[in-house]
Amino acid sequence: MSEGMLRMYISFGGMGALVLSAVLILFARHKLKGFFRIVVSILAYLLLIIGGIIIFIIVFSGPTD
Repeated sequence: MSEGMLRMYISFGGMGALVLSAVLILFARHKLKGFFRIVVSILAYLLLIIGGIIIFIIVFSGPTD
């Protein structure tokens, strides 16, 4: 597998983490209460941070040869 294809799959993982975090944040705000709301929100914000870091690294690492 080439480096470009590997970066593409990693960026898909980052985008998936961003989408999943958005869904979890909405779910936690509208459907959950109490302890579960806090746990799901923390998980969602962690996914948001991780997904953002992955996308940032992939975009600013530049083109491949």
